[in-house]
Order: sequence, then C-alpha cells, then structure tokens
Amino acid sequence: MSDDRLLAALQSVSRAEFVPADEVASAYRDTPVPLPHGQVTTQPSLIAMMVSALGLTGDEQVLEIGTGYGWQTALLARLAAYVISVERWPDLVEEACLRLARQGVGNAEVVLGDGTLGLPARAPYDAVIVCAAFPRVPEPLVDQLRPGGRLVQPIGRGGQERVELYERRARGLVRSRTVTAARFVRLYGAHGYDQP
Repeated sequence: MSDDRLLAALQSVSRAEFVPADEVASAYRDTPVPLPHGQVTTQPSLIAMMVSALGLTGDEQVLEIGTGYGWQTALLARLAAYVISVERWPDLVEEACLRLARQGVGNAEVVLGDGTLGLPARAPYDAVIVCAAFPRVPEPLVDQLRPGGRLVQPIGRGGQERVELYERRARGLVRSRTVTAARFVRLYGAHGYDQP
C-alpha cells in the first residue's frame, strides 16, 4: 500500500467521530482514547503502522478483531474492498455501527462475537488485523487466512508487546517482521485469555 493512500485515508476519516463525546479533544492527539469496558482506541501513529504493514491494495477482504468505536474499521474500509470486524461487547458493536453509518461507510460490517474464533463463514480473508495482545496467533485466524495473506497482531501478555507481521505460506503462518513495540489490552476468548 502506498503511503499516499494511507495518508489520504487518515486525513479523510475524522477520529473525533469515533470517540466518546467527552473525549473529542483527545481525538486530535496521538494518544490512546479510553472506551467502555477498559478498552481504548489505539493511537493514530500505531494504527497507521499496523495498517500499513498489511500492504493493502484495495481489493482485499479484511478481518478485524476488536472494533471499538470503529475508527480503524473506517480506515480499513477506505483501503480495502470489504471489512468484517468482530467485537465482543454488544454496546460497542451498536456504537460502531451507528458511527460507521453516520460516516457513510458502506463496505464494512461489525459482528458481535469472539474474535479469537474469527468468522469462518466469511473466510478466507486476504488480511487479518488483531487489536489485542496474546502470546500467539489464535489458530482459527490462521486457518481463515488465504495463502499469501497477511496478519498483524501484538504478541505478548498485554501491556508490553511486539506487533508482528505474519504471512500465510504453504507450511503455515510465517513471521515476516516486527512492526513496532507497543502496549495493548489483552485478547479474550476461546483462543485467548479467559474472560476478565
């Protein structure tokens, strides 16, 4: 993906539209913004690095794990053909759907579910982006990734991670490179941590 496409997406999708009303001022800073349930929206610079690592060209079907209020979902929708986002909290699903609709995002949908299970009925995916930390990539996400597809996930226990880029090859998932160091909330679910 060209830096120009990513920059255009970042400029066209207002982060202020995807944060709680009392956090709008924070939307203009490169910092995480708190959401309900102890979740956060990741800071823009980190989202940009993770999304850039996927190398999207515009034709992909992307699976996003962890929607929050949908800002990254909206960015991905500008850069890929279609985005399916899985969120575990019903109120966040509702909020993200409302915000995406208000911004006219028509090529993304938010689904309530366990992100560690992915969404096999809609697989395979060309790219997967995981927005919470676990020491390994959940196997269902590997299985749902198309051969040659790319996956980005923070690897660690939650709080001090390495964001890793992987590629699905004939022998399975292969680590391509470390994107950056970061701090993320934990990934919960059947193939993640037990529920908090």
